[in-house]
Amino acid sequence: MGISQKTKRAFKCALRDTVPVMIAFVVLGIGYGILMRSKGIGWAWPGVMSLVIFAGSMQYVSVELISNGASLLSAALMTLAVNFRHLFYGVSMLEKYKNMGARKPVLIFGLCDETFSLVCSADMPDDVSIGDYYLFVTLLNISYWVAGSFTGSLIGAALRFDTKGIDFAMTALFAVIFAEQWEKTKDHIPALTGLVLSALSLLFFGSSHFLIPALLLITAALFAEKGLIERRRSDAE
Repeated sequence: MGISQKTKRAFKCALRDTVPVMIAFVVLGIGYGILMRSKGIGWAWPGVMSLVIFAGSMQYVSVELISNGASLLSAALMTLAVNFRHLFYGVSMLEKYKNMGARKPVLIFGLCDETFSLVCSADMPDDVSIGDYYLFVTLLNISYWVAGSFTGSLIGAALRFDTKGIDFAMTALFAVIFAEQWEKTKDHIPALTGLVLSALSLLFFGSSHFLIPALLLITAALFAEKGLIERRRSDAE
């Protein structure tokens, strides 16, 4: 049984749309692989972790956790704090992923900031299988990150240089994503809420302990603002 035209078109659209992600993920993955190697971690582990975990920002954090011998409890709490935003992703993607069948486990596992952005903004014509488009976007983004991580590990094994500043790459990516999302939407209440509450949490709790309080405050604020945001969007339509 051959591949349908809808599936082929879905792959072409996914490949086209993920080119910017490919550039970012390969570069960031290389940085991650180099950083892991600089801490004396085996060459295969960056790629394996990227394939099994696939959590870009948390993987950067894990470099310090591993090298400093952090406890399982510390690692679990930090993972929860860093990836807490995925709870919002899950809720907002329930409808889109409802009838995805066998694709669903892969779609859930591979949901990241960049995939979320592409899937949410996808407007495919009728001759493109939307389910296959979601799947290809997810798989391509995972492959970019894994390829970058393996490449960085090999570069880190072959070359020795100062890795100071490489860990800022993920922060830069989030800043770019934030800027793109800001430009795409007219309603900036959620973004401003996050910025203000994060700044206040940083001021009151300090840089080492602000993340969890900020996430809890943002969650509570967004639930409180839900009615206002929906009214503004309905008025705009």
